[in-house]
Amino acid sequence: MKYTAAATQGVGHRDALDLEAYFRRIGYSGSLQPDPAVLEAIHLAHATHIPFENLDILLKRPIALDLASLQAKLVTGRRGGYCFEQNLLFSAVLQRLGYSVTLLAARVHYRNRPKVPRTHIVLLVDVDGARWLADVGFGLEGLLLPVPFGGGREARQFGWTYRAVEANGEWTLQSLRDGAWTDLYSFSLEPQLAVDFEPANHYTATHPDSRFVRTLTVQLPTPEVRSRLRNRELVLDRGGTVTCRVLADDDELLAVLAETFGLRFPAGTRFSYRDTTD
Repeated sequence: MKYTAAATQGVGHRDALDLEAYFRRIGYSGSLQPDPAVLEAIHLAHATHIPFENLDILLKRPIALDLASLQAKLVTGRRGGYCFEQNLLFSAVLQRLGYSVTLLAARVHYRNRPKVPRTHIVLLVDVDGARWLADVGFGLEGLLLPVPFGGGREARQFGWTYRAVEANGEWTLQSLRDGAWTDLYSFSLEPQLAVDFEPANHYTATHPDSRFVRTLTVQLPTPEVRSRLRNRELVLDRGGTVTCRVLADDDELLAVLAETFGLRFPAGTRFSYRDTTD
């Protein structure tokens, strides 16, 4: 089955999910057959077209997780979002296409000292007798493609390598860097409902200790380079080499948001964050 407007318009209207608009947003026009190859293709298209970002938090706007709000922001509004927004939208798309999706709550370890609450959402996808860990909402070190789940198999994704390993009933997603494995986040297999993420979303978007309240974060990966803006520091990670530069002022920041990440804001827009890169 190939993607066509006729195949999706009626379904999108009935289920309040506009698949046609979503596929235009991510630049996807391939098959809609629920199989591993299509899962990989849609995952890659989403991850490389919809930026990870927290700009609404810094503009003192609420973060809504209902499907209509997610579509209005990430699809129609051509904005990005953070994990709850990204993965709940992606989950709705996958389920509409016929995939079996389980929502899981994860605890982020990357860059966190000490431990933090479970404030990340990941997806466990069952298709054709196999399981995949899917996640289009982790940001900097996140997946471009789903990772085979079970057995700790390594998954090479262009310039980056991942694996999901189990210990004492808990799973950890790891990234290979400089010959060593780095823990990104851990999770159990207890299924969650979308509403279970509302408290974590409120904490992440409003608590003064949340890094998303304190730090401007925008990220967009491609197979060739991962672009990250953290406050005024722009980092380009090509897997083997990393370069960075500090933007001169808020006007250059707006220009980089538009040119590098496709995020356009009116001239004079200012974001409230701590002006530090530590």
